[in-house]
Amino acid sequence: MKIKHILVSQPKPADVSKTPYADIMKKYGVDFTFEKFIKLDDVTASELRQEHIKLPEYTAIILTSRNAIDHFFRVAKEMRYAVPETLKYFCINESTAFYLQRYVQYRKRKVFYGNQTFNDLIDIMKKHKDEKYLYCCSDISSDTTIDQLTAAKLNFTKAVMFRTVPADLKDTVDIKKYDMLVFFSPMGIQSLKVNFPDFEQNEVAIGGFGDATCQAIVDAGFELNLRAPTQTAPSMTMAIEEYVAAEYKKSRKK
Repeated sequence: MKIKHILVSQPKPADVSKTPYADIMKKYGVDFTFEKFIKLDDVTASELRQEHIKLPEYTAIILTSRNAIDHFFRVAKEMRYAVPETLKYFCINESTAFYLQRYVQYRKRKVFYGNQTFNDLIDIMKKHKDEKYLYCCSDISSDTTIDQLTAAKLNFTKAVMFRTVPADLKDTVDIKKYDMLVFFSPMGIQSLKVNFPDFEQNEVAIGGFGDATCQAIVDAGFELNLRAPTQTAPSMTMAIEEYVAAEYKKSRKK
């Protein structure tokens, strides 16, 4: 069979045996390696002050990821800002909202969250137009998000609190070992190019999650072999299984 070793550019799950990856391994005899292709660098409190961002001026915080939450409270600590109980939190979804419990007493705070998309969250924020919002994000946050906030006529400030950069993989990953590479962000593709400038795809299958990631794969000069989400594969693991199953069938016919 063509596909035997698959590299997934994400952190290893706490218990792989309880994930769909385990089912694919058992069914098709492949193995998965998990490796973070990107890392997050802090934006310091000093840098934010240079951007004239003063946390006490804001009445609400927009949080679209757990990373945004971690870095907001890191910056608050660096700035010696005592986060008031009156501060409102607007989170992309319920799981992100619950993550706030690491830092605040959840029941005592004003926490709002959408179903999953940023449009859902915008609809909620429109009901709180008097708030002064701080949008906590990375340096590669989507311009579409800014456009949506602007179109909704919300009073907001973008605050880049962390940078997404390629991880150093040169001494830890043998890229030639793998028959399939799976990516979840455009930065993952950039990391591949930075760490392995001589990498040639040849027979290696490359998959991407999301339109931006898939476009980055093509723009980098690679062939996109599998993508998610699709109608038949809403998750990356389902897309991987579809591709591996097809290759398995080909090998059985030979």
